[in-house]
Amino acid sequence: MKKHITEELFDIIKTRKNANPDSSYVASLFDKGTAKIAQKVGEEAVETVIEALQGSKETLTSESADLLFHLMVLWADQGVKPDDIYKELQSRLGTSGHDEKASR
Repeated sequence: MKKHITEELFDIIKTRKNANPDSSYVASLFDKGTAKIAQKVGEEAVETVIEALQGSKETLTSESADLLFHLMVLWADQGVKPDDIYKELQSRLGTSGHDEKASR
């Protein structure tokens, strides 16, 4: 069965974790550490919000892809797998967002 694109990309991110930081953007992020990776997630999140408020659908799509990519780098850094996220989302199906938030 063909992997979902997020799983395929996550596998690539994991393989780049030990690559040469001079030749791999992903390896350079891992080399700079969790704080830098988290900072990139924040930057991409802000850019996504800005595009949602003033940009085109095409630009919002591009910024959203950047955000998801950097979030996946953070997952790999922290040992979180896409399947962990899918399971969490699955557990929330059928639950009111207000109820789910109140339970935390």
